[in-house]
Amino acid sequence: MKIKITYLLLVFISSCTLAFGQDNTALFEAANKAYNEGNYQEAIPQYKSILETGNHSAAIYYNLGNAYYKSNEIGPSVYYFEKALQLSPNDKDILNNLAFARNMTIDAIEPLPKTQLSKFVGNITGTFTYNQWAWIAVICGFLCVISFLLYQFAYRSLKKRIYFIVSFIAFLFILGTVAIAYQQYGRAQKDRPAIIYATETAVKSEPNLRSDEVFVLHEGTKVQVLDTVDNWKKIQLIDGKVGWIIAEDVNEL
Repeated sequence: MKIKITYLLLVFISSCTLAFGQDNTALFEAANKAYNEGNYQEAIPQYKSILETGNHSAAIYYNLGNAYYKSNEIGPSVYYFEKALQLSPNDKDILNNLAFARNMTIDAIEPLPKTQLSKFVGNITGTFTYNQWAWIAVICGFLCVISFLLYQFAYRSLKKRIYFIVSFIAFLFILGTVAIAYQQYGRAQKDRPAIIYATETAVKSEPNLRSDEVFVLHEGTKVQVLDTVDNWKKIQLIDGKVGWIIAEDVNEL
């Protein structure tokens, strides 16, 4: 009896999963058809209904970005291209269309200048994610231990010297990769990118309407969220400017 019940349960789960996938496929095809026919406002809610089922993919976000771009809604267009880029960072189509959408934004914000040293360090640390750096540290750890054991059991002085040098270099790599992984992890935890959705919004010096206006931002501009107080978010631009914005005017990635 238990075997039959388990079998029936598996059949039920499989049929539900299949139906769930078929429903999403039908929605995706219907959304694509509406998009190809130029009915962008019809395609957008259909793409979003797929996301509401928990099915997230670069293709859906990419198509949403295109639909919003065709509808001249730059803020949501940039937002969904950025979401697609998070899932597929090296996709050329996403990168190209995101560049087109960014060219439609009003705010021209230049990043803070970097020294050659900081650029060099950034290029090295940004080569891998913190998880990948952590795995490199583990591999270096194995290499360090194996080299040290070989050093202990080697009889010839030349081999002992080689194993000791390899072990020492591997140990230095462990320290370096762990430090980079820790730094990358801390940076990832603090990373809260967001896109301005409002056509135009005033950035305040404090989280209230009575405070001074420090600058103005427009839809599609990318910011970093530093803090949240009630219905206000503290944001920072790539040029270092900081201020407070009404939470509903910005959408976090």
